[in-house]
Amino acid sequence: MNDSSVQANERVIVEVSDFEQLLQALLKRGYEIIGPVIRDGAILYDCVTSIRDLPSGWTDEQDGGKYRLKRREDKALFGYVVGPYSWKKFLHPPVQRMWRAKREANGFEILSDSPAPGKRAFLGVRSCELHAIAIQDKVFLNGAFVESGYQARRDNVFVVALNCGQAGGTCFCVSMNTGPKATAGYDLALTEVLSEGQHHFVVHSGTPLGSEVISEVRHRRAADAETSEADAIVAETARHMGRQMDTAEIKELLYENYEHPRWEDVAKRCLTCANCTMVCPTCFCTTVEDVTDLSGENAERWRKWDSCFTMDFSHIHGGSIRATTKSRYRQWMTHKLATWIDQFGSSGCVGCGRCITWCPAAIDITEEIRAIRNADTGGSPAEGQVRK
Repeated sequence: MNDSSVQANERVIVEVSDFEQLLQALLKRGYEIIGPVIRDGAILYDCVTSIRDLPSGWTDEQDGGKYRLKRREDKALFGYVVGPYSWKKFLHPPVQRMWRAKREANGFEILSDSPAPGKRAFLGVRSCELHAIAIQDKVFLNGAFVESGYQARRDNVFVVALNCGQAGGTCFCVSMNTGPKATAGYDLALTEVLSEGQHHFVVHSGTPLGSEVISEVRHRRAADAETSEADAIVAETARHMGRQMDTAEIKELLYENYEHPRWEDVAKRCLTCANCTMVCPTCFCTTVEDVTDLSGENAERWRKWDSCFTMDFSHIHGGSIRATTKSRYRQWMTHKLATWIDQFGSSGCVGCGRCITWCPAAIDITEEIRAIRNADTGGSPAEGQVRK
């Protein structure tokens, strides 16, 4: 039974056998739940209607250019790290129609194409991903112009965060001060605990709405020992990052090394496939395409994700201003780690490691920074490299 209603900033215990009640409480409130599911050999984010949809007993192995699913020895519901999808897919869709028009006798009519977005609950949002969402909030909501579509989707999201119980082979959120513990931006935060035959969640309420929802789920007050155990799990995760990045004066480091020979080295390996920007949870570049039908009576404008790795992205009259692989990779990495700071006041990297995992050439952004830094100081490019 429930001890009582849950207060803001309170931590309670929900047994795994009662976790289904959380999903049902959200569904009854009209939320479409988006959470982890297994599909196409990976753990992706998609519609979840029951605890049976979650990847119970599965984990992932990640390294440069490598992603594999494998069975765990337990029934953890969230015993994986992050897959190729990020929450950007749902807040900033990869393909979106901006408007459509129909020819009239003396002109044309713009047709309404902005249905109100439904309510969504994001289930299992890691701390690095919360920081990524905050970065996109800054880009789309806090500038001179507000992106109305993004705002409408963002305003209707209930966030169930997840404190990480394991680090992936390409994770480096500790280096970026973005994890593994969720500290803000959520309605509820979960820590999954499996020990000595116990399987439960320590749940922290971050908002009044989060308190209301978890109050509808069978729970009990968390004992001090149970909260300490949950904190210890996250602290242990922080000690086992798969990668590290020295971010001290990183902006100045990159500004002073635009002509560093390492850019030529990475250009020999980079395929300019744009995988890194597609899986990145903070990249937001787009292009616009106008299409018409064969009759010429109807026209549409579509916005689609684009990448600074494509030749057309920097095309102006006379050609592309970044025609080489070297210039395009340098643009991406210096924007992510340096000029982004000047634009938005923070790094554009949250240390999720996706760009390393999903690069077919296994290019490692932490290794590239290390090589430039060590060459600048006379050290060995491999010195201090950390891999699992």
